[in-house]
Amino acid sequence: MTADISLPLVPELALFALSVLVLILGVARNPAIRIESGHGRMFGWVTFLGLLAVLALTFASAEGASLFGGAYVQDSLAIFAKRLVLAAGALSVLASLTNRQAAFARRAAEYHFTLLFSLLGMMVLVSARELVLLFVAFELMSIPLYVLTGFLKREGTAPEAALKFFLVGTVSAAVIAYGMSFMYGAMGTTLLSAVPAAMAQGSPLIKLGMALVLAGLGFKIAAFPFHMWAPDTYEAGSTPFIAWLSVAPKAAGFVVIIRLWMEGAGNAALAWVPLISMIAGVTIVAGNLMAIPQRNVKRLLAYSGVAHIGYMLIGLAAMSATGIAMVLFYLVAYVFGNMGAFLVVETVARSEQSDSIDAYRGLAQRSPLLALAMLLFLLSLGGIPFVAGFWAKLYVFLAGVEQGLLGLVFVGAVLTVVALYYYLLVARRMYIEAPTHNGSVPVDLPLATAITVCLVGVIGIGVYPGPWVAAAQRIAQTLF
Repeated sequence: MTADISLPLVPELALFALSVLVLILGVARNPAIRIESGHGRMFGWVTFLGLLAVLALTFASAEGASLFGGAYVQDSLAIFAKRLVLAAGALSVLASLTNRQAAFARRAAEYHFTLLFSLLGMMVLVSARELVLLFVAFELMSIPLYVLTGFLKREGTAPEAALKFFLVGTVSAAVIAYGMSFMYGAMGTTLLSAVPAAMAQGSPLIKLGMALVLAGLGFKIAAFPFHMWAPDTYEAGSTPFIAWLSVAPKAAGFVVIIRLWMEGAGNAALAWVPLISMIAGVTIVAGNLMAIPQRNVKRLLAYSGVAHIGYMLIGLAAMSATGIAMVLFYLVAYVFGNMGAFLVVETVARSEQSDSIDAYRGLAQRSPLLALAMLLFLLSLGGIPFVAGFWAKLYVFLAGVEQGLLGLVFVGAVLTVVALYYYLLVARRMYIEAPTHNGSVPVDLPLATAITVCLVGVIGIGVYPGPWVAAAQRIAQTLF
């Protein structure tokens, strides 16, 4: 059904207004005010409170509205994804409020304005059901991410990582655009609603186009072998930003894949099961094996993230309502577990001036609560009962078994055990090895609050996953 144009676009318009407000405040800032005054923190608070307001607006958005002849929809899948990326963005901004780097304080308005525009691109992306709008939203999401990766341009390898991220992202954009051109040639229109008819005709152009788009999306979600940008980017970027980068763009990318292959291809999507299963398997194996030798925690979490993308692809390969529902549930659990781990990394790095695993020696003796939080996040990522990640992996595996993907599930289960090795390496440093020096690790209140929210999410979903699973199943049923 077609709704009034103002209704489905209210969250997007509010986010755009927030980004303009932050920009105006930044331009109007008195340059005579010293950085030490905390004036830069104002932009963070404005952004954080604004994101909470936009998040609240998504709960007032009616499901089922569409615009522009169906090119833009506000369905349950879009609303779910918008809430997820906005919540992750708010946690990232909250954690960055006490960032002590001088460059960050001096250019805080630029940082938050850029982050907001990337968020706006994600919100448009998850509602787009038209090829041109999809591509524009992808670039609106991606270009600010390149800027934010190299934001601290005079520190470490940030410029090199940003350039690598940009080059890989540019190639992925070109591949996506090339694939979309074939899809348009086969469909005669840019609307995704024409995909089923083109697939039913067996057009080789539509198959080639969708294969190229899948490859381009592989870069966005960091699936093997398109993951090469992730470790360097994660290591070089500001950790609160990387915490958000590790989850939000991937969630948006998965929504696009679901729209193309579930809503678009329909029953013809079953022909893609072998390809997606193969990508899922090699992504799980490669991500976990490459994480083992890492001694930088951010790089370890980067390769861990690659492996988690493989687990989510198992749900996608199932090509069923249950499989898609479990992918959505997995994304929620992953947001809390992965962001929480990165935020603990930021806390330790501020104290120890290092992202090395060795910086965690004796953390349980120095800061037992912080060590416990990190342990729970790692256990969630490892899939240990009874935290959120356990149910996420279990349900994804069950969805795969339900559709006969026994070999793929077996690979996932075996590599889950392998993953525990490198997660427990960090736990060993925290709980068994002696600290190199005494004194607790200081935790700023905003960062502690963000970690606590993630911890509540990991434990809460682990103890009582029912409502989250039911909500994901309700969303998935609308796609079938």
